[in-house]
Amino acid sequence: MIIEEMLKNVETKTGIDYLEHREELKSIAKRIVYTGMIDEYFEYKLGELEWRSLKFEDVILENVDNFQGNAIVNYTSKEEKYTRIIEHKHFEFNKCTGTVITKEYPIKWKRGIEAYYPINDNKNNLLLSRYKELAQKEKNVIFGGRLGEYSYYDMDKVIEKALECVENEI
Repeated sequence: MIIEEMLKNVETKTGIDYLEHREELKSIAKRIVYTGMIDEYFEYKLGELEWRSLKFEDVILENVDNFQGNAIVNYTSKEEKYTRIIEHKHFEFNKCTGTVITKEYPIKWKRGIEAYYPINDNKNNLLLSRYKELAQKEKNVIFGGRLGEYSYYDMDKVIEKALECVENEI
């Protein structure tokens, strides 16, 4: 409901690779909300921003009703190779026997796999500032989301940013 209300008078197109149809979409749109990777938008001409990615391993535990007592437990020690375990039944309060867990492992990002977390060091922050300068010259494009802004967002901040964007830009 909230999304429909935010976009009440806005024509939207989803499920389209913007970069493959850039010229066509630019010619018909007054404003574009681009949520892909900001460096990819500019064809990496200043360099590639670095990301951390993730690998997921699902494990079915048929004889365990409650593996960890919580939906998500983060593991921050060096000794563990995974960074978190998700036990799905706690999201739905499922009463079935057994459980399914997903272990989340950090991996190095490369093109072609999902980018999850930006690497906010001096090198990447400087490169991002240069891409933001280019982005400001794109008058009808709004760069948004974690990929477009090279930022990690918790869900509350995603919603807040989307509402601000609609209020200020659209």
